[in-house]
Amino acid sequence: MASAPSSTDPHRGDVHLPDSARELVKILVAGPFGVGKTTLIDSVSEIRPLHTEEHLSEASAAVDDLDGVRDKTTTTVAIDFGRISMAGGVVLYLFGTPGQERFRSLWADIAYGALGALVLVDTRRINDSFDVLGLVEETGLPYAVALNTFPDARTYTEARLRQALDLEPGTPMVACDARDTNSSVDALLALVQHLIDRKDADPTPGAL
Repeated sequence: MASAPSSTDPHRGDVHLPDSARELVKILVAGPFGVGKTTLIDSVSEIRPLHTEEHLSEASAAVDDLDGVRDKTTTTVAIDFGRISMAGGVVLYLFGTPGQERFRSLWADIAYGALGALVLVDTRRINDSFDVLGLVEETGLPYAVALNTFPDARTYTEARLRQALDLEPGTPMVACDARDTNSSVDALLALVQHLIDRKDADPTPGAL
């Protein structure tokens, strides 16, 4: 099980790779606006995360749908970045992507070189996830879905959620609390295992 130091850990911010690092893997953390991508990267990163956030303005309020995220005051305008070391010498470089359609032009550049994506979903706003899922599928990236839990979210069966999201049977789907380190790590582990399983099924050269 991997772990990430807390934000008060004096060693957080050390950018040097651990000596155990063997595989360096780029992973996208994707999802619609306000779903918790920045929070997840904050919760797991063993280095001080990089954020490119700006305060929401009256102009952006006209194009960014705040339904369900009325308390949100900032938005990622380029990327979030963090790093976490996993068991077996695998180091994940986490790139959080902007969730709004107006940042679509950045997608190809951010996705370049990635091996997979963790797509966060807010079950209160299922429809908001379709554009991001479409982008991930267009790139051909394997992905796992993490249902970020919110206190006021309704409970649905796994079958109903899979149907609503139109997921392939082999796509992992897990519950996740992006604020909690262990929960977020478990979601990343589900993606890593998915990548390993795909590689074992089709053993072409590459990481993992």
